[in-house]
Amino acid sequence: MNDFIDYIILPYKTYSTLNIILETIATLFGIISVYYTYKRNILVYPTTIISTFIFIYLFFNWGLYGETIINVYYTSMAIYGWVLWQKNLEEDHRHVDVSWASRKEYIYTILLFVLSFLFVLMIYYFRPVIQNGFDVGFIDQCRFHYTKIDFIDASTTAIFLIGMWMMARRKIDNWFFWIIGDLIMIPLMIYKGAVITSVQYIVLLILSFIGLIDWIKSARNSQKIVS
Repeated sequence: MNDFIDYIILPYKTYSTLNIILETIATLFGIISVYYTYKRNILVYPTTIISTFIFIYLFFNWGLYGETIINVYYTSMAIYGWVLWQKNLEEDHRHVDVSWASRKEYIYTILLFVLSFLFVLMIYYFRPVIQNGFDVGFIDQCRFHYTKIDFIDASTTAIFLIGMWMMARRKIDNWFFWIIGDLIMIPLMIYKGAVITSVQYIVLLILSFIGLIDWIKSARNSQKIVS
C-alpha cells in the first residue's frame, strides 16, 4: 500500500506549484461540467471550455502532445455544442430535450472513431518533430513505432470525441461512450503520473451513470407528454 502511495505521489515532487494548482482547477471544472451535462444545463459548455483550455497548457508542458491537440478539439466541440444548444433552448432558457441516437448517427460515430484514431496515431508518428519544438529537421527520426499506451490513448480519444459529438446533439447514447472512456482513463492517468486527473475520471464515471439514468427518465417523460 505504501509503495502505491509513493508511486502516485512521486510525480508531483517534480511538478511546480502552479501546475498542481492548474491541474486541480481543471479537474474541478471538468467535474462541474459533467454535473451540468446530466442536468442538461447549457453551463456545461463554459465550464468545459475552462477545463479543457487549462488541460491544453498542462498536457503540452507534460510532453503529452496527443492529448494537447485533442483538448484543442474538445474546446472547439464545446463551443460548437454551446451554439447548438443555444438554438434549442426551452422556455426556461436552461434545459433542452434529449433523444436516442439513430442508426445513421451510429454510422457517423464509426467514421468519427476511425478518423480520430488515425489522427492521434499520426500525431505520435511525428513525435520527434513535436518534442523538438516542431523542428522539421527531426523528420527523419519519425517512425511507425507505437507503444500500447499510444493505441490506448488513440482509442480513448476517439471514444471521448464521439461522446462529445453525441452530447452536442443531445443524444442519450453519449453517456455510454463517456462511461467506457472513463473506465479506461482512470488507470491510464495513474500510469502517466496524473493522479489528480484520475480522480476527476472516477467522479466523472459516477456522474456519467447518474446522467445516463437522468436522461433516460427525461426522454420517457417527454414521450408521455407527447402521447
